[in-house]
Amino acid sequence: MTADLTAEGGRSTPSPPPLASSGRASGRGRRDWPLYEVFVRGKRGLNHVHVGSLHAADDEMAVHAARDVYTRRNEGVSIWVVKAADITASSPDEKDPMFAPSGDKVYRHPTFYEIPDGVPHM
Repeated sequence: MTADLTAEGGRSTPSPPPLASSGRASGRGRRDWPLYEVFVRGKRGLNHVHVGSLHAADDEMAVHAARDVYTRRNEGVSIWVVKAADITASSPDEKDPMFAPSGDKVYRHPTFYEIPDGVPHM
């Protein structure tokens, strides 16, 4: 019987066995799982806010992992997970051509309306 020794001469602890596959990963390793972007709506908030990213084997696993990682203190009331590959976004370099056309359409800006004091979040 041989003992595993570390570089310092002490005994090494055996490494834990690899995690069992849940069957959802379809034989893929964790590094191959798709990246999901996570959005959480807080109890007092009106909008979902991007809180981070995670890798998961499927959509259901992403929701559960997002709940465990990003709402540990019960601060959320709703979670959205979106595959990062499914997100299409404009580039900050496209700001002028993308948003400049609305500048000449004054009717799109609510400068002509008085907002009553009793209307919140406007």
